[in-house]
Amino acid sequence: MVAVEREVRIIVLGDSLASASGDPKGMGWLGRVLARTPVADPQIDVYTLANPGDTTAKLLERYNGEAQLRFASAGENRLVLVLPNFDPAAGISISRSRLNVATILDDAKRRGIECFVLGPTPNRNPELNREIEHLSAGFEDVCARRGVHFVDCFTPLLGHDGWNTEITSDKSGRPGQIGHGLIAWLVLNRGWHEWLELPEQQ
Repeated sequence: MVAVEREVRIIVLGDSLASASGDPKGMGWLGRVLARTPVADPQIDVYTLANPGDTTAKLLERYNGEAQLRFASAGENRLVLVLPNFDPAAGISISRSRLNVATILDDAKRRGIECFVLGPTPNRNPELNREIEHLSAGFEDVCARRGVHFVDCFTPLLGHDGWNTEITSDKSGRPGQIGHGLIAWLVLNRGWHEWLELPEQQ
């Protein structure tokens, strides 16, 4: 039996977008990404912590609780942080949102946990989108200052017809098959394999 040289554990922490909710195929963006990711060599195990309606404050709380329980005592620990777009509607200032994310990233760095961050997606409410745009830019700056991979999900999706049709027609504002596929494409083409130190998949 050949020993696996690398053992990687990935914790995916986020709101409902971290799940396959809304996708009729049941794969979500994460399932599509993992389908293009070798998980046997190295051994990659993925555990998802999704909670609908999370703000960055709640993510910070769950990072300190739920996520810490699931990191491995040996091997590589990695964190995929799926940032919500709920903060503006919840009355959380951009500076506080940035601080919440920075606190997670700084703690992860101290623990030797490599992070990959997905920025917030557009909302079906145009008025909220103006604030989410600034929020996304703020998150990108927080990540850039720390050398953390950041995927801008707001700018490419804002004017996309398929994305907007799905989130408008769904009673909860969730993306469907098209939306999850678009996010998967963004993740795969914005440094996913590089982050995992894997060759690009054709």
